[in-house]
Amino acid sequence: MVTNVTNLGRSGLSDWLVQRASAVILALYTVFIVGYLLLHPQLDYLTWSGLFERTSMRVFTLLALLSIAAHAWIGLWTVVTDYIKWTNLRLALQAFVILALFVFVVWSVQVLWGA
Repeated sequence: MVTNVTNLGRSGLSDWLVQRASAVILALYTVFIVGYLLLHPQLDYLTWSGLFERTSMRVFTLLALLSIAAHAWIGLWTVVTDYIKWTNLRLALQAFVILALFVFVVWSVQVLWGA
């Protein structure tokens, strides 16, 4: 059994809810992007950049990016705690995942909201 030190005090129910909510957000985002691509078969840079100039699209994209990070963290946390029994290695892998997800989110926000 994993102690509360590695799972940050969350419950299984909250993990389950975050997984499902993030999956719904990612599904909605995917359907929207695929629909947009199907409705704009001659997609060019101006059309694509025009889509992402809208604040609503940037917020939706940011929500999708945060959903990817949350979904990935819970999924990888579950796999690591199930299969890596050596505590030091498990904590090192979890720290690496947290760092990688943090870099991903910060970089994505810079790309999305940058000049």
